[in-house]
Amino acid sequence: MSAADPAGLPRQRRGTTPQMHGRYPDFDVLEELDHWDERTRELIVARVESVPRRRFFSREEFATLAAFADVVLAQDREPRVPVMSLVDAKLGRSTGDGFRYDDMPEDAETWRVAARGLDEAAGGSFADAPPELRERIVDDVASGAVAGAAWSEVNVKRAFAVVMRGLLEAFYSHPWAWNEIGFGGPAYPRGYQALGVDRHEPWEAREDFDVDPVRDVRERGLK
Repeated sequence: MSAADPAGLPRQRRGTTPQMHGRYPDFDVLEELDHWDERTRELIVARVESVPRRRFFSREEFATLAAFADVVLAQDREPRVPVMSLVDAKLGRSTGDGFRYDDMPEDAETWRVAARGLDEAAGGSFADAPPELRERIVDDVASGAVAGAAWSEVNVKRAFAVVMRGLLEAFYSHPWAWNEIGFGGPAYPRGYQALGVDRHEPWEAREDFDVDPVRDVRERGLK
């Protein structure tokens, strides 16, 4: 696993992206907030300005899972999307996704098992483990190759799927991630008018980096 950026990836010039890099360096979705309805605007701005306080996880669980999130989302320096704060808030509200695997516990319990399992695999606090060890453990969890008392309680691959679903949902709900991928945010009530192939609204992002991400990852042999 490697978080190395491809050569030439631009630094962000407007707005904020995770680690201040991205393919749309002159795009800031928050410049469009006046075009959103009031309730939508409040919800999205709050994700930036009102990061929820920890209420569901213990301090130790939160530190472990935040370190795990940094590895799997390649957030190795600031600014970071506060994904674990958003996950913690969701679990604290007992807000689920409306389904779960029939051989798995409730998602909240799966998260706690994952925190214990990561610490067991690290022989202490996963958050304090060396970066190389953290990456190796994450690789083992993703492939279902990790073992231990906590991991014996769940299907490891499905536990990984549960936590990744939560992390990705949190990450891509945040305006900084939208800036990174060039997502224009809510189009209500403005709507879209430029229909057709390769048509852009005046307010949509323009890409400033033409290296195909899938091809780049394969050519560099990254996971």
